[in-house]
Amino acid sequence: MKDYKEKILRCLQKSKQSLPLYSIMRTLRIKPEQKKDFFFAFEALRNDGSIIVTKKKRVKLPDTDKQKGTAEGTVISLSHGFAFARTDEGHDVFVHEDSLNGAFLGDRVILSHLKRDAKGLSGDIESVTERASRLLTGVIHITENGVMFSPDGAIRFEVPVSRKSAALAGDGDKVQVRLRRKARSRDFEAEIVKRYGKAGSAKVCSDAILDEYGIVTEFSQKALAEAEEAAAQGITPEDLKGRLDLRDAAICTIDGEDAKDLDDAISVSKRRSGGFHLGVHIADVSHYVKPNGDLDLEARARGTSVYFADRVVPMLPKVLSNGVCSLNAGEDKLAFSALIDLDADGNIEFYRFCKSVIRSKVRGVYSEVNQLFAKTASPELREKYHPVIRSLNAARELAALLKKHFIANGSVDIDTTESEFTLNEDGICVDVRPRTTGEAEQMIEALMITANRAAAMFAKERGIPFVYRVHELPNPERIKTLIQIVDAAGLDSKPLKHKDGTVSSHDFANILEQAKGTPAQKVISHQLLRTMAKARYDVKPLGHFGLALEDYCHFTSPIRRYPDTAIHRILSDALKTKNKDSLKQKYEAFAVEAAKMSSDAEIRAMSAERSAESCYMAEYMLQHIGEVYDGVVSGVTQRGIFVELENSVEGFVPIASIPNSNYRFDGALSMVDPHTGSRITIGTPMRVKVVSADVATGRIDFIYQEKDRK
Repeated sequence: MKDYKEKILRCLQKSKQSLPLYSIMRTLRIKPEQKKDFFFAFEALRNDGSIIVTKKKRVKLPDTDKQKGTAEGTVISLSHGFAFARTDEGHDVFVHEDSLNGAFLGDRVILSHLKRDAKGLSGDIESVTERASRLLTGVIHITENGVMFSPDGAIRFEVPVSRKSAALAGDGDKVQVRLRRKARSRDFEAEIVKRYGKAGSAKVCSDAILDEYGIVTEFSQKALAEAEEAAAQGITPEDLKGRLDLRDAAICTIDGEDAKDLDDAISVSKRRSGGFHLGVHIADVSHYVKPNGDLDLEARARGTSVYFADRVVPMLPKVLSNGVCSLNAGEDKLAFSALIDLDADGNIEFYRFCKSVIRSKVRGVYSEVNQLFAKTASPELREKYHPVIRSLNAARELAALLKKHFIANGSVDIDTTESEFTLNEDGICVDVRPRTTGEAEQMIEALMITANRAAAMFAKERGIPFVYRVHELPNPERIKTLIQIVDAAGLDSKPLKHKDGTVSSHDFANILEQAKGTPAQKVISHQLLRTMAKARYDVKPLGHFGLALEDYCHFTSPIRRYPDTAIHRILSDALKTKNKDSLKQKYEAFAVEAAKMSSDAEIRAMSAERSAESCYMAEYMLQHIGEVYDGVVSGVTQRGIFVELENSVEGFVPIASIPNSNYRFDGALSMVDPHTGSRITIGTPMRVKVVSADVATGRIDFIYQEKDRK
């Protein structure tokens, strides 16, 4: 690894300017079998600050002035008298109020005079390079000091509301305000610009969350008109020219019962020579969404559909997502098909992509297909699926084979809990439970992964501009923490200890298998997730660590994800021409922009979805104050512990609520009582009582409840 570090540094020193990563690899003539060592050396240099990756994904040596104690970053919290900023390298910096230089939450800043002491990094804000919005959401409180605004998120103090707007909202209302500093003062003042309703309603809070994260719910008139025009054209004889006609094939969709945007369909058959023919047929969204039109630009900015308990904010207008693009059964639909041959071991032997026209024979539902597989389906259900039953049985067999193949390759299969919400007619959450997945859901996932992989292989082999789904190697420092926790759990950490410091997905899978069925399973799964990097989109095929794949992308959901739409557009042209230069000229900048915007949009959507889920959970638990539940510890902090109930709701337990104990945080994942040796860690069973729930913040509070003695 040392040699690669030196080569990378010499390459950058010689160039005297920033370089794209692929340019460095090309200069150093990195071969496929050398990529793993190269990327590990690259990440090690990045983590120790020897190199910097800019926002435009170019690599450079640290600037001279940054070596003197400056860095770029973002303000992540504001409190009375101080703030914290996070550098682009991930370090948190304390900034005193006197050194803020007018910076606000979310602002991009240049930090200077950085220094480290026993409390951590501190510094000054030298300048603001990009200002964040001053529009914030929160709750109005009427106090003896007047009308006050309590912000959502990372502003840790209340702000007085201007006299001019104070009458626009009442006590307990959820509002949006514009924050500004008073004249000749450091103090802020809030001006109410929008009232949502009472903060005790999760639906009202969800409205505010959409604004908080900048998620636009309405389409422009131009975009709607463009969508209506595209949908009205239907399928013309011109559209069918050159398309593979698959209307007689045993194709079906399988989705949730309530799904309306059906963007993927399957067909599977066995080969006489052994193995399988797999067809994955995806809605041809790029046929209807033209490059750089109003519809395309809005979809690109949205990046993804956003899913709340009570609504969906679609990436595309419903006339497309639920209409002409949706692969409804019994209707001719334009599709983009991946036709893949796999051998008896699940290896891809051949693939091709083509534009097609299909007619789905059955609108499949996960729960119904699970009944078919379990042989509990009614005669009516068996009759419904009769046209595609052979295809479904072949798909089931192929998916089982693929799952074994994924495991053999080292795919890291970590169970994560997703919640399902039930709302009453008034939109109030009346039930929360873990979302369960059956064999049908897992089958479709395996088939989609295979199609996504084939699309990435197609692009990589041809060397065309593309948007890959990447999941990079874990940070070496996080691996060290993981080793400590694996050792503490009594498991064998040797698979994580390699001489060169690298790890593979096989190593993670090994640790997960050791923990399976043991009390440590929850702890290990939690820490593996914390250790792994976040998946994102990139124009470079950096591989997917979690899936143990060298090539991966998102091809199968263009109705709800823009990166899928983007690569459909690129692949459509790649089928027409093998001229790489023309494709590069046309799509290189587009792919870079799509990857960056899609990654940002995904983070924005996931954050908003988590915030809304917290509000709905709090609304549900508000109806169960005083009730006692059994749960397990899901997180540990210095102030207390988080407990997750069987229904997937999570709440906070102050450590002081545990009687006759002297627990202390061990700095990792446990509370330890030095007098008794008792330990509370992730996965520890615990009985709790619900004492409070705040819908506006999504906070739920429990206290420890001792179990009855028999």
